[in-house]
Amino acid sequence: MGERRGEEYKGRAKEAAGDLSDDEKLKSEGKADQASASVKRTADKAKEKADEVTDRMGGDDD
Repeated sequence: MGERRGEEYKGRAKEAAGDLSDDEKLKSEGKADQASASVKRTADKAKEKADEVTDRMGGDDD
């Protein structure tokens, strides 16, 4: 999940650069990168929880 944090920080940097340079496109790209990282992080967490439940139920599908 550290990779997702990297994506989020990259998005924050883009947004800040866009804000400083009055570049709305860059600012929007940064916000989109942050949102994408957040969605991916949430999906990763959901998969981890699903795997935990499967393991507790005795599933060996991995």
